[in-house]
Amino acid sequence: MPAALPASRTRSERFDDLVLDAVEDVEQVLDAPLQEIEFAVEDVPPAPTGADDDAVPLGRFSAADRGRPARVVVYRRPVETRASEAGDLEDLVHHVVVEQIAHALGTEPERLDPHYRDD
Repeated sequence: MPAALPASRTRSERFDDLVLDAVEDVEQVLDAPLQEIEFAVEDVPPAPTGADDDAVPLGRFSAADRGRPARVVVYRRPVETRASEAGDLEDLVHHVVVEQIAHALGTEPERLDPHYRDD
């Protein structure tokens, strides 16, 4: 297929697009770009380090440190596994992104998405 057609995009690239769309949705609510936060997608989270790490995280926020920007990471494989259908995947990605950005900004997710608890 030609590169311009949607079928030529990989599952990973489509997931990246979902994350970017969710970030743009939050930026519209805030009416400001989130330039101070770096966004990334990783396939899986790092291995658990303690006994309380039974749940597989869907995302992570790391505060700015030593000249590095604050960072929000969404873990593709756990999110894809948790979502049973394509529509669920988009909703779950949005939910994870909103939750992590809210954590980064020190606010409630409902401020960034009024329907957050409906998910």
